[in-house]
Amino acid sequence: MASCKVPSCGVLLLLFFIGTCFLFQCFAAEVEVNQTARLLVDASQGRPMPETLFGIFFEEINHAGAGGLWAELVSNRGFEAGGQNIPSNIDPWAIIGNDSSLIVSTDRSSCFERNKVALRMEVLCDSEGTNICPVGGVGVYNPGYWGMAIKQGKTYKVIFYIRSLGSVNISVSLTSSNGLQTLATSNIIASASDVSNWTRVETLLEAKETNPNARLQLTTSREGIIWFDQVSAMPLDTYKGHGFRNDLFQMLANLKPRFVRFPGGCFVEGEWLRNAFRWKASIGPWENRPGHFGDVWMYWTDDGLGYFEFLQLAEDLGALPIWVFNNGISHTDEVDTSAVLPFVQEALDGIEFARGDPNSTWGSVRAAMGHPDPFDLRYVAVGNEDCGKKNYRGNYLKFYDAIKRTYPDIGIISNCDGSSSPLDHKADFYDFHIYTSANDLFSKTHKFDHTSRTGPKAFVSEYAVHGNDAGNGNLLAALAEGGFLIGLEKNSDVVAMASYAPLFVNANDRWWTPDAIVFNSAQLYGTPSYWVQQFFRESSGATLLNATLLTNSSSSIVASAISWEDSENAKSFLRIKVVNLRSNSVNLKVSVDGLGPNSIKLSGSTKTQLTSSNLKDENSFTEPNKVVPSLTLLENAAKDMDVVISPYSFTSFDLLRESVAMKMEGADSFSRSSI
Repeated sequence: MASCKVPSCGVLLLLFFIGTCFLFQCFAAEVEVNQTARLLVDASQGRPMPETLFGIFFEEINHAGAGGLWAELVSNRGFEAGGQNIPSNIDPWAIIGNDSSLIVSTDRSSCFERNKVALRMEVLCDSEGTNICPVGGVGVYNPGYWGMAIKQGKTYKVIFYIRSLGSVNISVSLTSSNGLQTLATSNIIASASDVSNWTRVETLLEAKETNPNARLQLTTSREGIIWFDQVSAMPLDTYKGHGFRNDLFQMLANLKPRFVRFPGGCFVEGEWLRNAFRWKASIGPWENRPGHFGDVWMYWTDDGLGYFEFLQLAEDLGALPIWVFNNGISHTDEVDTSAVLPFVQEALDGIEFARGDPNSTWGSVRAAMGHPDPFDLRYVAVGNEDCGKKNYRGNYLKFYDAIKRTYPDIGIISNCDGSSSPLDHKADFYDFHIYTSANDLFSKTHKFDHTSRTGPKAFVSEYAVHGNDAGNGNLLAALAEGGFLIGLEKNSDVVAMASYAPLFVNANDRWWTPDAIVFNSAQLYGTPSYWVQQFFRESSGATLLNATLLTNSSSSIVASAISWEDSENAKSFLRIKVVNLRSNSVNLKVSVDGLGPNSIKLSGSTKTQLTSSNLKDENSFTEPNKVVPSLTLLENAAKDMDVVISPYSFTSFDLLRESVAMKMEGADSFSRSSI
């Protein structure tokens, strides 16, 4: 019999070491399993996704339009922002000189019936005599929207209306913020008879220097009384001359949006109906537009960016317009259904303005504005976020019936959510809005998996990560949104359209954060959320392929596959998109069935990746490209390939393929594969 002995300390240490190594190896093996996934793609059949799947939503919030996309440099150009009672506040206009040299006030003497307030400037000094004007003269200046960005070599058109009791000699200048540096100037000289009545003056200013924080000045050294009204300054090089700031317009064009939802949002409703956006007040000559105070986001808009311009914006982007109109409901007050018919007529008139024959009542107004051909308006939304309001359903049905009676082809969007239970009223689409945390939005990848496949389609017109973990727009928010959008792609048989919100923010007036595009008068950048949208710009009208992701970490990785055509270059691609919200890499094995041999070309395939060293990383004016997609050639492109998905990343593989015939399946026979 062997004797029993107590092991020595050395033996115990050896056994402990062996056991520890064994456990470590087991843990390492488990980690390796967690880092491995497989994506099975059937490329032989697919389901076409809606042509309108991804677009943009423009709301007048954060000075997105006034002081943003709309290139007007002058703020409060008609002196109406201070209200109709006089004397009134002329902010942000300010005075050059003191009360011994001039007196500035407002009166109601304008020649524009809907804009009666004008600026009255009584000049007390002169170029000679006992009260000599200071060097440079006296007058008023406008700093625009936190400074005018003036660039050397660019030309700016300045228009204003003037009236005087005597002859005038006015200097129209673009200067630095303190007025000491003159960037461009022009003198307007007129006799008393020339300006005894309101007279339109136009002059071009070519900037000799660059200044991102400039102002517009109207000055004189001649004694007398002068009235000014409707002062405008715009760069000549707006997009197609349509008034859109070129760099901001290009950011939108780069998304290739298929629709533009406008003009709100809460901007449509108003805190009170008296301050809601009214389309009829926003059309026609800009001098005649009264403007209004947006009492939700708390700033004045001259409505230079009006209903016509929104329709033009959509057309310029090659997108369909989606008009959101007020249905007699604001945040505070509501029109009873029994009295809503005038609002219904407003909507009908607005549709006629967009679509009517140029000889029709409102179509002729559009034609007079320079667009005789109808705009391609196919969708309208009855209100915004009003479903829970007392009068909404009654009002909605009045609009629905009247519009369908006259325009049966127009798609009508209800504010009520039909994703979980059927609507109790007629609609072509229903609105779905979601602002939530990153984790919650990522989990909503499956939100529409069990939505009824019959009835109205979903319009996810406002989505975003919002709250503490979003910052001012970081990588975490973008990845969560990317996962959510992959879920919308997979459910595009019931989700017809989707758009991020808000689109723009002027960094000087952040009412809501995060946003897709951040700008000031001279700079701009896209947040990571903007760049994520670029991964989906080819999805509209593409073919969704059946893709199954096999992984034991399904809560933190999602994937999809589509087939899309690059019509400009006559190329076909199979695109695989993967969002990895894990802190470690994933070894992904991609297997594509339904393709013949050599169907993936050896060259021409690419990999695009959005990631950064920290989930909370953001872009900024100083680091605009800190979190942007990187594009590289894909060396091992094949229908069966092994790829590594980086931690905290959105990765897209575009596999260049030979053109092949594909079986197209209907929604009923197509599987929304697990992810």
